[in-house]
Amino acid sequence: MTQPGTTPTRPRRAAGCLQSIVVLAVILGLGYGASKIFGDDSSKSKSSSSSSSPSSASDGKGGSWEVGDCGGPDPENKPDGYRAYDCDESGATFKALELQPASFMPESIQCPAGTDLIIKVSRVYGSGDGKKGGGIPTHTVCGRNLSDDHPGDAGAGGGQLVEGDCISATAKEITCASAGAADFKVLGLVKDKKECPAATTEPMQLMMAIGRPYDVICGGKV
Repeated sequence: MTQPGTTPTRPRRAAGCLQSIVVLAVILGLGYGASKIFGDDSSKSKSSSSSSSPSSASDGKGGSWEVGDCGGPDPENKPDGYRAYDCDESGATFKALELQPASFMPESIQCPAGTDLIIKVSRVYGSGDGKKGGGIPTHTVCGRNLSDDHPGDAGAGGGQLVEGDCISATAKEITCASAGAADFKVLGLVKDKKECPAATTEPMQLMMAIGRPYDVICGGKV
């Protein structure tokens, strides 16, 4: 815890996997800042800004992804490089649930429920370590772990914020199992407080984020 244009043909798999530069964008595990405004303000406004910046990796080869393709860490491009694998290979750790266009605005990427990690795919031309961190973004992969560990499920405490998740009073995502009386369950993600459901007890107004489809977290009793 995708780029418009022509429809790519399914890449040929060489040495057991399709070769694609996958850059882990740390828009995965999108937690909500540990404080109400970027970590240091105690006002009633709350921010859903991720505190991590994207890391990059490349292996000098390009490729395309499709829904159902699998991938995992790239041992030649540590620590944040990912590559595609056949789903029955030992290196595979996730499966692509959905592909979305690449975006320079992480908040605009909204993956489906059950997404455990979000990765940015780039195509790199040439080779060598000098290519790390470069490349042309092609699309975004919404991935779900192949293991039984699914932090992106509602209430599990990871992935993107979705209805059914739990948050602290500072808008930080937490597991619902650890939630207490001072915490809240997400009842809705809307643009205006007036759109929150009737059971909302704490509508949390977020700071503006370009591309994010909601500005208010509708919090209710856990």
